[in-house]
Amino acid sequence: MENIVNLKDIEVVFEDGERILKKINLDIKDKEFVTFLGPSGCGKTTTLRIIGGFLEPTSGDVFFEGKRINGLPPYKRNVNTVFQRYALFPHLNVYENIAFGLRVKKLPDKEIVKRVGEMLELVNLKGFEKRSVARLSGGQQQRVAIARALVNHPKVLLLDEPLGALDLKLRKEMQTELRKIQQALELTFIYVTHDQEEALTMSDTVVVMNNGNIQQIGSPTDIYNEPVNAFVADFIGESNILNGIMPEDCVAEFSGHRFECVDKGFAKNEKVDVVIRPEDIKIVPPANAKLTGIVKSVVFKGVHYEIIVDIKNFKWLIQTTEFHGVGENIGIELAPDLIHVMKKSEYSGSFGDYSSYSEEYDELSEIVDEEEAAEELEREQAAEDL
Repeated sequence: MENIVNLKDIEVVFEDGERILKKINLDIKDKEFVTFLGPSGCGKTTTLRIIGGFLEPTSGDVFFEGKRINGLPPYKRNVNTVFQRYALFPHLNVYENIAFGLRVKKLPDKEIVKRVGEMLELVNLKGFEKRSVARLSGGQQQRVAIARALVNHPKVLLLDEPLGALDLKLRKEMQTELRKIQQALELTFIYVTHDQEEALTMSDTVVVMNNGNIQQIGSPTDIYNEPVNAFVADFIGESNILNGIMPEDCVAEFSGHRFECVDKGFAKNEKVDVVIRPEDIKIVPPANAKLTGIVKSVVFKGVHYEIIVDIKNFKWLIQTTEFHGVGENIGIELAPDLIHVMKKSEYSGSFGDYSSYSEEYDELSEIVDEEEAAEELEREQAAEDL
């Protein structure tokens, strides 16, 4: 499969000297569903805007189908964008909202009727042609926005957190709808989100970003099962991340004990980060375990319990279908292929101990995202200009 978008050494530096993107290199394949995933302010929306032509990089090159497109305005790129706020025209009905771009291009009425009809069928809005967009639900408005973006037959569709304004149930339904639409049309979708579930559910490829850098690129299963550093392990799902060493290949030492694992290629006694997912931990009688600890808290999550266990002053998160009460002494068992070993990174020690997890989460959630606030204002102004 050939690349349709290539980013080469992309940098964005603001007037105050802040580097938003730092030498980004990325190849996006044709007909691929790619998701930029990361916390607020990581640079994911900035990257999307550069592909769409809404922002010029300070340095670096953007290629579309092998041709350099730096400086090419958005309307000349074979790319369309769906924004979180939809940017629908309130004075136009569903049909005319979808037809708007085709009328601007002065296509024949017969062609407009054909294309709009195809889009209404695709997004399950047939029969809503004359409905005011103000009388649609959030999910229906999102479908209109998607249909309007697709009716011009772009080769790439950019989606900037398009489901962020929907409630949880509708968001899950639209995740499935978007994936079906992408597969049916065989288009390249480039999607921006901070929601890991959206990224894992819909994507062929996930690009994890933080602080203006790409941390990891891979399939959803690769990103989840083989994170490259503590940031990725913590951001994608829940993770217990412990300090360890590798005495030899396929042996990891942490929490005062040695465990068989499947990782190799580390230097002898190299310091490492050890990742163990909460769902991969088996609870066993203390007498049968190398590691034992006391249950400190229990939360029922519907399909499982989440328990915090203090093992040698490290707070482990464990997910289990069996109830274990606060104060109970339990043992844990770790299968070799479920112990993941990573090299130390700048994020080592920042994540993974659930005594401080809530503080870390709050800190990530409370980041003031001035960049994305400015971008939202710019998008609204662009919509008004239309």
